[in-house]
Order: sequence, then C-alpha cells, then structure tokens
Amino acid sequence: DGTTLAAALGGPPAGARPDLLGRIGAFVELHIEQGRALIDLGAPVGVASGIWPHGRWRFDITGEPNHAGTTRMSDRRDPMLTYAFTVLAANKEARLRGAHATMGRVEVEPNATNAIPARVRGWLDARAADPATLAAVVEAVRAKAAERAARDGTELTLTRESLSDEVTFDGGLIEATRRLLADDVPVLPTAAGHDAGILAGHVPTAMLFVRNPTGVSHSPAESATDEDCVAGVRRLAELLAELSGAGQA
Repeated sequence: DGTTLAAALGGPPAGARPDLLGRIGAFVELHIEQGRALIDLGAPVGVASGIWPHGRWRFDITGEPNHAGTTRMSDRRDPMLTYAFTVLAANKEARLRGAHATMGRVEVEPNATNAIPARVRGWLDARAADPATLAAVVEAVRAKAAERAARDGTELTLTRESLSDEVTFDGGLIEATRRLLADDVPVLPTAAGHDAGILAGHVPTAMLFVRNPTGVSHSPAESATDEDCVAGVRRLAELLAELSGAGQA
C-alpha cells in the first residue's frame, strides 16, 4: 500500500529496538546449507552451531605506469605482480590454517592491455573458525604482500572495510533441536553470514540447514530435493511448536 518499513516502525530506527525485540522469544532460521557437509555426512537436515568471524580488507598497490612495449622488464614497478603474489599468498595462508580466503574482486588503473598498471586495488574476503585464526591469516597475507611490494618497487596500503564477530547460537535451542531430530543430528558451523547472526546478539537464535547436493551457493546450481525441503520445514514446525508450548498439548 505504499507504507515504508520506516513508517511502519514509527520512524527510521537508529539502533536496536527493545520494544520490538522484547516481543521475540526466539528466532529460528531455516536455510539451505551453503556447502556440502550434510551431503558428505548423509544427513538431510543439520543444526548450526555458529557463524565464523569474517571480514573484508582492501589492498591498494601503487606502482609506475608505463608502456608495455617499451619498458624493460628490469625497469618495471608493476603493481600487478605484487597483487598476483598476494592472491597466491592468501590461498596458501588460508589453507595452512584451515580458514577461507578469497580475492575475487580487483580494479586496475588504467586497465589497458598495452600498459603497465599505475594501481591495482584488490579485496580480500577472509573467514576462519575463530578470531585469532582470522587475524593470523590477514596478518600473514599482509606480511607476504609487503615483502613482495618491496621487491617489486611498489607501495602497499591495507584497509579493513568490514569485520563481523564470531556468532555462537543459543545452546538451549540447539539442544532442543537435536532432541527433535535425533541425538546424532549433525551440528556444524557455517562460514556464511545470515540473518540469524544479526539477531543472535539480541534474542535466543538457532538455525536449521537443509542438505545441498551440489554444495554450490548463490548460483543456479544451488539446489535441494523436495523431500529434504519438506523434512526441514517439518523440523522447523516441530521446534516452533515446542518453543511456543503447543507441542506439549
């Protein structure tokens, strides 16, 4: 009807709304698994234990722009070399620590085929099981990039653009969910951000995952069978009934 969310709330919220949060006893999110843990475990439904801490860091690497055809290799100060080394370093350091690191976004100036770049700007998305491991991955990548920049004659600046803390879901809700499913239901962490991660700081929160046969996320290849989706919805309904007291009737 044209009513904005801000208007429905009585004005744009400047932060948490205790008057609204106080009406929420618990929040349970049902989501397709963004990974393939459940398919490997042979389980249609799982329970989330929490969300890995994660963040994004911007690497600005500057060098000396010049002509690709006339500049000797020994005379170059090519920021693309530093960036390429940084991408490989991120992959290695994350693997060594059981973490995730991705450099999937890059901007190049002037972005010409026959020009040595003046600047390369790339973003690191890093995630790990705990804050200490995450910090260690980022610091290791930074150190490797700085070492390579010194060799290439380039300059490196690292800027943290975002950081989301570790989220641990409500233990009571996790146990209630496990009782409804089975004692041996898989409990697994997720490295992806979710709505439940935002609300977990305010109300008791839990998540259910439905098996994803491909393990692919945010892609047309992401899928779940009808049977598994029904199983997930039924488990969600059973949990909500228990939480509301309806399951005790």
